[in-house]
Amino acid sequence: MPGGARGLYRRILLLHRALPAALRALGDRYVKEEFRKHKAAGPAEAQRFLREWENYAALIQQQINEDKQNLREKTVYGIQLTEEKLNDFRDEQIGQLKELMDEATKPNKEITISKDSERKN
Repeated sequence: MPGGARGLYRRILLLHRALPAALRALGDRYVKEEFRKHKAAGPAEAQRFLREWENYAALIQQQINEDKQNLREKTVYGIQLTEEKLNDFRDEQIGQLKELMDEATKPNKEITISKDSERKN
């Protein structure tokens, strides 16, 4: 992948620092996996990959800025994918989206530590 990939990768991870903890952890893991998978991508695929991640970074930056300025009551990160966009995905990508959605919509598991028992719930 071109050298710009490393800078984009770092930029995305920096942007994720402004996200809620659960989203940050999920996003960081996903970004790392995707960039690792595409290290040896051909020029056309790498260009498309980087363009989509640039779009993602711009969107997240905008949403973080809106959240900081309290322009919305509750910030919702990301976007709803159109049917047209989904039709462009390969079956493997649809499977990845499904896994990502399942992970993102899991109920939050709270960890509490009791002084008496020192156990995690």
